[in-house]
Amino acid sequence: MPNFADQDPALRPFLDRVLSADDRARIEPLLTELGELAAGEIDRQAALADANPPRLRSYAPDGERIDEIEYHPAHDRLAEIAYERFGLAAMSHRPGVHGRPDRTPHTVKYALSYLYVQSEFGMACPLSMTDSAARVLRLFDPERYAAEIAALTSTDPATRATGAMFMTEKQGGTDVGRTETVATSADGGTHWILTGKKWFASNPGADVILTLARVPGQGEGTRGLGMFLVPRLRPDGTRNAVRIDRLKDKLGSRSIASGEVTLDGAYATPVGDLTRGFRQMAEMLNVSRLSNAMRSAALMRRAVRESVAHARERTVFGTPLFEQPLMRVTLLPMILDAEAALALVLEAAARLDEADAGDAAAPDLVRVLTPLAKYTVCKRARTVTGEAMEIRGGNGYIEDWVNPRLLRDAHLGSIWEGSSNVIALDVLRCLRQYAAHHTLARAYGDRARALSLPAAKQLAVRWEELAARGDGLLAGPAAEQEMRAGRYAEELTRTVMGTLLLEQAAYECAAPAPNGRALLAAHAYLTLLADPDALPRTALDRLDALADSGSVPVAEAEGEGEAEGEAPFRPTR
Repeated sequence: MPNFADQDPALRPFLDRVLSADDRARIEPLLTELGELAAGEIDRQAALADANPPRLRSYAPDGERIDEIEYHPAHDRLAEIAYERFGLAAMSHRPGVHGRPDRTPHTVKYALSYLYVQSEFGMACPLSMTDSAARVLRLFDPERYAAEIAALTSTDPATRATGAMFMTEKQGGTDVGRTETVATSADGGTHWILTGKKWFASNPGADVILTLARVPGQGEGTRGLGMFLVPRLRPDGTRNAVRIDRLKDKLGSRSIASGEVTLDGAYATPVGDLTRGFRQMAEMLNVSRLSNAMRSAALMRRAVRESVAHARERTVFGTPLFEQPLMRVTLLPMILDAEAALALVLEAAARLDEADAGDAAAPDLVRVLTPLAKYTVCKRARTVTGEAMEIRGGNGYIEDWVNPRLLRDAHLGSIWEGSSNVIALDVLRCLRQYAAHHTLARAYGDRARALSLPAAKQLAVRWEELAARGDGLLAGPAAEQEMRAGRYAEELTRTVMGTLLLEQAAYECAAPAPNGRALLAAHAYLTLLADPDALPRTALDRLDALADSGSVPVAEAEGEGEAEGEAPFRPTR
């Protein structure tokens, strides 16, 4: 049977390197099971859920306001697989999921979620918000919200709850400081009443909602915002005053509901320190942004799989498309970018694991890796899914195939949790406040220098140049900094990804049974990074091995680029 884990040439090798032996052994049967489900039942149910989006039922037959969302059975089955069978929202919060004695690493969670999302993108939104809500409550108010945390991290259908984040308002999407929702203390601070409108609220029927509201007397802008928990039901069991005005008719992510919501005197309780509401919400936002990058990486991988399969099956003028030179030039960067995106997601997840474990240096890396991944991977997913649609031709434009869904969903990644420009400015803030370009250059430059591969020395030089360029950028006028922030962010991201690919190559070349496939991929990626017009000849000749888990002699991979008289990688000037 088809299995998306088996068909992925990079996933298992990456996990071999980044996971402990115990974690690697524990995840293997889950990869096999979920990979088969993603290629089969999840894919079928996702198509049904996409074609039958949720509907809002505002009133009961007797006229009572109920604000219930009705879902197709396919949505419910997809939720069952994600929340209950695999515990994707629970595993990084409590022990016992899949028999693990402690909490599951983020790397494992994102690897499994990456397989799931290759067939069902929409469900990953409430999954991420449920996961993130549990994280925020654990970090900032674990005792008060022990019951809510238990429900958000449950895999039992009778007790599990879902989470949501209501932040966007009509007049203030990016500019959160313009939030107008007002909190009024009802009994001296134990509980509050919230009044206002939220313009884009995904999973509006959630059991546990985290939102921001203006606390009287606390100040202007984001300083005046507190974080509150709004339950679906009041303590007495009655429906809370959360009115779903309408559901959004969205381009993509159609299997789950997003709506406009009015908090009409809604019951709420404070979360953590009310004077730090926005900063607490930023923790939820940042984890969700990393989830966005994971989802985009998954869409890229599915698009590449579809394109490779089609190109091998389709014969044009007597030759399979896959064997035609121009198609190979089209497919190669798609394959490389999908692999690099997965490497970056797993890297950011590993650093998040370290940060949670108390590593002093890891938070500085997580702070900048998260927006870098969100910026570059989500933008690239739009291109890769678009190329995949074109490769399939007319059929790629038809809803009988998965390509239209992949393309629609890919465009959301660059919008959700901050558009690309917003994210680029967040990267710029990291450069200004934390010298993040030097943090990256030290961390990944040192890792490049530790590799005994010729390209590693040139990569280390590139890191030095990028750090110097970052200093130059920050020395310019503020407007100039903003104009250049996006391009510089992408260069940083792609250089991180190139470093990770080369690191993986060194690992696989040093294995008991050396394989040069990863080295060939790394050399081709670095060659195209330095010169997008280059033709990495060996990689193009061995595209079969790059598309699959093929074997490439190490010596052959080492020679990539030599036919053109070029080094595998040349630093930019």
